[in-house]
Amino acid sequence: MATLSPNFLDELRSRTPIAAVIGRSVRLTKSGRESKGCCPFHGEKTPSFYVYDDHFHCYGCGEHGDVITFTMKSAGLSFMEAVETLAAEAGLEVPKASPQAAEAEQKRAGIAEVLEAAAVQYQKWLFAPEGKPALDYLRGRGLSEATIRKFGLGWSGEGRSQLANALARQGISTEQLVEAGLMKISDRGPVDMFFSRVMFPIADRRGTKISFGGRILGDGQPKYVNGPETPAFSKRRSLYGLNFAREAVRRGDPLIVVEGYMDVIALAQAGFGGAVAPLGTALTEDHLADIWRLSPDPVICFDSDAAGRRAAMRTVDLALSALAPDRSLKFLRLPEKEDPDSIIRREGALNFKARLDKAIPISEALFGMLAEGAAKDTPEARAVFYDRLVKTAARITDKPLAMEYKAVLLGRFFNDWRPRKKGKAEAGYKFNTSERREIKPHNSSVRRGYIILALLIQFPDLFSQFEEALFSITFAPPCLEMFRILQDFIKAGEVINNERFIQYLEGYRLEEKARQVIATAAADYRPSPDLSLSRASEDIWHFFYLMPDTIKSLEQQRDEARRLYLATP
Repeated sequence: MATLSPNFLDELRSRTPIAAVIGRSVRLTKSGRESKGCCPFHGEKTPSFYVYDDHFHCYGCGEHGDVITFTMKSAGLSFMEAVETLAAEAGLEVPKASPQAAEAEQKRAGIAEVLEAAAVQYQKWLFAPEGKPALDYLRGRGLSEATIRKFGLGWSGEGRSQLANALARQGISTEQLVEAGLMKISDRGPVDMFFSRVMFPIADRRGTKISFGGRILGDGQPKYVNGPETPAFSKRRSLYGLNFAREAVRRGDPLIVVEGYMDVIALAQAGFGGAVAPLGTALTEDHLADIWRLSPDPVICFDSDAAGRRAAMRTVDLALSALAPDRSLKFLRLPEKEDPDSIIRREGALNFKARLDKAIPISEALFGMLAEGAAKDTPEARAVFYDRLVKTAARITDKPLAMEYKAVLLGRFFNDWRPRKKGKAEAGYKFNTSERREIKPHNSSVRRGYIILALLIQFPDLFSQFEEALFSITFAPPCLEMFRILQDFIKAGEVINNERFIQYLEGYRLEEKARQVIATAAADYRPSPDLSLSRASEDIWHFFYLMPDTIKSLEQQRDEARRLYLATP
């Protein structure tokens, strides 16, 4: 972006009317001076996507931007790719970059030509008699000839400058092969980078060749080798299969991130065209940016071994700070000693689809990953784990989302890790309900939640007594969100009363909802002016035990006690 002048970008925007560009993929209707339609970035039936003279905005999901932004988001393009696409349509020539950048681009183009010629030669050798062992290997892995040709798979030959000799007839020099990463300089001079290997061309998002990966036949090591870093190829910025996945995801396929070449190819052949893989390295920020540009909730499906679990945890660690309401991850964990390729061959596409449909969101997978190997048999160990959960949620920079994750993680902690208190259900409380109005069955759980929140705002010192209980059951979303905000408010040592808390909620645009909560609670519950702390605690427990989740839990405890009683000789 820095190489393009503001004047050129303004000219580009003026020559590409945004409504015309968006109207190619979104059905727009006039609404006054603007146009509106159903948002292409999230599913909706009532139009909330508005197109103005120079920008668009969705009031449903919050997506917004200009014509360049829309082209990037809708087609999965980088900024420069979107600019070049729009400029070509508008008849504009994109200004040349600096001499250094122009030289680098020319070098990348030259490397691409060499790699393309090598790909043709590698595939020619694969289907020749000398490539029979490699072709038998690929067919033995279940690949059809159409798939082999689609992905440009090939055979490197036995080395010993075979590639240099074959391409010399096309005017390609040894120096060019070294620059492209196909040969390297050794003590004996230039030698082939790949020999006796099945070859996998690596392309950028546009399909231009940028490097190769090679798999050795037999048990030699290393099993897989990628080409070296070159002006055209960077492992930390490249994803195998991205050129095919872009089109598939735009057609509606899920974006699946796997570990290896064969996983990508096997999934594509089985009908899952949106698969990509990093190239011998963990996912990076650049990888995640490309992935999220294509899909807001890609599925991470790494191998089930220890290395795969570590890779998944590293991905979570990297993604946490970048999570947002429109940017998340899902995880699909496969059985031990399985990978996507083996599952497809053993179970078939339908069974893999069933597994894919059960991929769990990162919010659910995160607790299990953090809990793996953690001790929980002492209060000290549980306190350490509790602190880890809180700090993990705090790494999410989107504050409302961070609070959601904190509540989810602590809810799991209270349910699964805290020792159960015996006798609470049996102890009972003697309630004086003379000042409590009957709550109608309709929406009763929501209104009871409002009363509990209103009481805790009035008596914040009670929050610690009820913290575990509150996050163990389900409340209506606005009420639950305010419980979480109140939790942070109290732990920050703030002085609390109704008006002070409402002012605090202004930053979350929840002040009106808070006033509604307090007003609704006042209509159902009128405490005496001298309501004491102990009576407020009693009343909170009263409404807590009337919540559906609590009743269900008590019924389960009753049924379990009855079962144990009947089973006693």
